Amino acid sequence: MAKKAKIPLRGKTPRLKRQHRVCILLNEKELEAIEIYCKKNKIKNRSGFIRETTLRMVMNHFLDDYPTLFARQELDNLVVRHVAEP
Repeated sequence: MAKKAKIPLRGKTPRLKRQHRVCILLNEKELEAIEIYCKKNKIKNRSGFIRETTLRMVMNHFLDDYPTLFARQELDNLVVRHVAEP
């Protein structure tokens, strides 16, 4: 018999496969808060929720701290005048 060709799962490329495990410990109140939130918002995949929430915070932090040519205070003080096109 001929072997069947392997079909990639849901179109994911091998380089995006999650291979690294990160474990966290929560106290009772933290765990209860996550469980209540997931139940209230009908979230069935808690690990996905925690992963997405964490990465969203990390990416927002990266975007906020992206280096610019001018300091943030200097950028806030700039006045932009709208110039009408002829």
